Amino acid sequence: MEVISKRFFLYLSNNKLLDRLAKRWGSRFGADKIIGGETFSHAIPLIRQLNHDGFQVTVDHLGEFVNSVDEARKHAQECLQSICSITHHQLDSEVSVKLTSLGLDISHELVMENMELILSKAKENGITVTIDMEDSSRCNATLEIYKTLKQKYRNVGTVIQSYLYRSNEDVDDLQSYAPYLRLVKGAYKESGKVAFLEKRMVDENLKRLIKKNLLNGHYTAVASHDDAMIDYTKELVEEHGIPRDRFEFQMLFGMRSQLQTDLVKEGYTVRVYLPYGEDWYGYFMRRLAERPENIAFAIKGIFSK
Repeated sequence: MEVISKRFFLYLSNNKLLDRLAKRWGSRFGADKIIGGETFSHAIPLIRQLNHDGFQVTVDHLGEFVNSVDEARKHAQECLQSICSITHHQLDSEVSVKLTSLGLDISHELVMENMELILSKAKENGITVTIDMEDSSRCNATLEIYKTLKQKYRNVGTVIQSYLYRSNEDVDDLQSYAPYLRLVKGAYKESGKVAFLEKRMVDENLKRLIKKNLLNGHYTAVASHDDAMIDYTKELVEEHGIPRDRFEFQMLFGMRSQLQTDLVKEGYTVRVYLPYGEDWYGYFMRRLAERPENIAFAIKGIFSK
């Protein structure tokens, strides 16, 4: 049933009609439980509260698969404004971006122009920007762009997904760039030609990637809500004497909040991934696909007044 549920919600995540309808209904389907609001301004009080409670944050202006130059530039301007707001309000937050929202599918020149603007402004303000990984068809382009930008900007990181066969080699390839990597299992629908389909294999590969990047001496964000992954990381850093300022745990806003709080109390760095914006539908469906218990958010929203 879990496999069927995952496939069902991943299918829904790509439905354009439902995406349009979702923008009308918004929080009725539980979106307000896992996003910070429709604008960055709406998210500011929440970021302040998270910081007060001991959490660091990374914000993500929702949107992907943009096919308009104007829309891509609009997304870039939103990122620039969020960077300025983070500095102005003295928030402890980084920024995450999706390259398809900045023109990856339109032209290399456009996405590079937008990323240069964002990273330059972020560098001025001492803010790190993480390039999110999307589906496997865009993996090569994403990593090549990351490598190009990393040669000029130290304040840029990216994401590696453990369900892809290629990820172990990708971490090896990135080693010379001293990468800041967010390591995740992966949330897109992929075929068995490029990805592990068994959870056990995805989990084992994530452990390999965590160990490799940490022992390579590079900053590592372990982005998982899985108790087994968190316990593995704790044991690994203890065994090898890796200081706590060399890694962090990252979790999604609204998911396993008590676990996040417990980790902060134990003295670990926890960064909350906080998305905001109107284009929440695809993100929300992938979260339902990842964890079947998240469906309760949607059911509660449907029947609430």
